Parts: sequence; C-alpha cells; structure tokens
Amino acid sequence: MLLVLAGPAGSGKSTLCDRLCLEDPSFSRVVTTTTRPPRPGEINGVHYHFFSPDEFERRVAAGEFLEWAQVHGKDRFRLYGTLASSVFEPLAAGRNLVMSVDVQGVESFRRAARENPLLARHMTTIFIVVDRDRLIARMRERAQDNEDEIAGRMKTAERELQEAHKFDFQIHSQTRDEDFAALLAILEKARARTAAAMS
Repeated sequence: MLLVLAGPAGSGKSTLCDRLCLEDPSFSRVVTTTTRPPRPGEINGVHYHFFSPDEFERRVAAGEFLEWAQVHGKDRFRLYGTLASSVFEPLAAGRNLVMSVDVQGVESFRRAARENPLLARHMTTIFIVVDRDRLIARMRERAQDNEDEIAGRMKTAERELQEAHKFDFQIHSQTRDEDFAALLAILEKARARTAAAMS
C-alpha cells in the first residue's frame, strides 16, 4: 500500500506520516531525493537521497523520477523529487509506504498510475483540509516564516485547497489525535479497496 498525503504548509502531513511509521512498523517513509546539502544529522538514503544538481538532472533526463519540482525559486540546489525505484521496489517487495508530497507531485503520481498497474492498485491519495484561521495560527506557532512568507504560503494554500476534490479521501484537520484517528479510519477503507482490486 502507498499512502500519498498532501495539504498546505502547516497542515501536519509530515507529522501524520512520522506517527504512522512509529505506531505501525509495517509502514515506512518513501525516501525522496534533493539537491540541497544535508542538514546536521541527516543521513543519505535515510532522510533523503542527496544528489548533485548534475546527477539529479541526468536522472530526470533518463526518466527515473515519478515526480520532481524546483522548490522556492530557480536554484539548482533546491530540486526535489521521487525516484520510481524508491516506490516500485518496496511495493513489489510487499512493503507499505507513506509519503507527503505537494499537489503538483500527486498529479504526477496519478499520471504514472494510469500507466502502471502496480501503482494504480496500491496507491491511495489523501488531502488534509485546514481552515484558513487554523492554518495561519499553525504557521505562526512554528515560527519559521515571517508575515510576508505566511501570506505567500496562504496564497499557495488557497490554490491547493481547490484540488482537494480530486483526492481519494480528505481529512478535515482538527487536533493531531483526531487527524491521526481519521488517517487510521481511511487506512482501513484503503486496505479493503486494495484487497478488492487484487482479488
């Protein structure tokens, strides 16, 4: 099973992914790829696959990515993506995967699923819907962004929220515990759907 979570910055998607892996050891995070330098404590192949811009671009040209994007401007040191091998190899080996990705990335996954039966059978997409006031409050609590950056992220969030109806399931975000309970309920429905697709 591959659970793909998307939602605005501050929606809690990474927290949900981490908690699922912690509480259900059958799940692991998809290791995505970046050209940014490792931060202190980050391990290549565990937190990210760290590539040089040249290596990243070579693999894009070779068609090795399911999705990729240039994040925060046009800097070659801010490329992010998901290698097909990081998804298909664990799925084929029977492992459950969870990941968070932006709305644009999910659309790339949908296109790939139309051509790949393995992905089509095992992928479930989930969008985390957060109301405007709650989202702004969360961004301010994180204290990572100034007010201009928060305003920019809110514009992005409004665009992303218009895509929510395209997802298999939605979580209407409340508390962390309520969101996680909603994720577990979706997981049961997704398991039933995957089992039906394989029978």
